[in-house]
Amino acid sequence: MATNPTTNNDRLPNKSGGGNNLKQNYTAIKYGNDHGSIAFGKIHKKADVTSDIMLAASDGEHFMSMDKDGQRTGWTTIMSPGNFQVECGSNREESDDTCMINAKNGNIDIIARNGKIRLQATDIELVATGGSVDKGNIKIVATETISADAKKIMLSSKMNTKIMSAGITECIGNSCLKIYGSIIRGVSDAVSVKESKVGGQRYQQQQNQV
Repeated sequence: MATNPTTNNDRLPNKSGGGNNLKQNYTAIKYGNDHGSIAFGKIHKKADVTSDIMLAASDGEHFMSMDKDGQRTGWTTIMSPGNFQVECGSNREESDDTCMINAKNGNIDIIARNGKIRLQATDIELVATGGSVDKGNIKIVATETISADAKKIMLSSKMNTKIMSAGITECIGNSCLKIYGSIIRGVSDAVSVKESKVGGQRYQQQQNQV
């Protein structure tokens, strides 16, 4: 029967070479009681990482660890079985940058595995600053519906704007609908059988590629 790896507490080097990278120190200190503890130089259970500072509550899933070496060099990990709340700015002004998360390199992931992500503010700005063709993009993907509701919706692009649907596309203006273009061309599937006098068959074929 397979053995759960968490039950193996042998951290000594073995003949096969395993355990040679295990962490060890002789200056670790720990203070605590039945409510919680704080440790300096604590070695994690797998003996692969040393924590400079470990602050732990009575619940095993409630802790903060500032790691110094191994696979988590320079990591700060905070875990909470309940709510995690951060509040600041009570003595700041509206124009101040009060709360900041800055990743000098790498991505920022905000994930709600079984819930919603809400952003609420007087104004919300999304800015992508990439300087090349494959960067500077904002991508929105939804498996069901993307809804936008506002007094005004304004879209502007410098090179190309495309609205496409595999099903029905409706453009409705209850008071007035204006369409302007230096050249306006309308193409239907009728050109798939016979080219029109103004062309359009190639465009029809391009828009129906699978």
